[in-house]
Amino acid sequence: MKNLLLVLLVLIVVSCNSNSGNRKAEIQKIELSNKDGSLKVTKVVDGDTFWADDGSEKGVKIRLIGVDAPESRNVFKKKKGYYGQEAKAYVSNLFEGQSVRLEYDVDSLDQYGRTLAYVYLLDGTFVNADLVKNGYAMVMTVPPNVKYADDFVKYQRDARENNRGLWKMNQE
Repeated sequence: MKNLLLVLLVLIVVSCNSNSGNRKAEIQKIELSNKDGSLKVTKVVDGDTFWADDGSEKGVKIRLIGVDAPESRNVFKKKKGYYGQEAKAYVSNLFEGQSVRLEYDVDSLDQYGRTLAYVYLLDGTFVNADLVKNGYAMVMTVPPNVKYADDFVKYQRDARENNRGLWKMNQE
């Protein structure tokens, strides 16, 4: 009986490690798609989601961790939000002709299979933080990905107090 339990425990550990290893291999593949570990942005979906070239045929869909930009269009049950078009335009301009570096937190995929990441331009601009600081996105903390949550809350408070972006007092 003890041997059977030991065998089952070993099988569970090996199974967990192999899934983890597959995801680690996938992340390593993404990071190695360019010599410097950067990815070329290919398409902006909205203010918090974009596609990048990871060397695969389709590319990789990336969702920014810790932020939520208003919807730029009506999609399924989600309605176009105030400042959604502006958020998408801001991100599109920010990413135009750019490559980015990704930083991961605890979870690297969301429920839709998108890669979750903190994103940096090659000049060092922290995109997730930049969006919140300038009022193009709000804080959206989803544990266990909380590495910069406290900073994002401070940036949002400052953007709101200074009427930046979607926090403008004179909403048109």
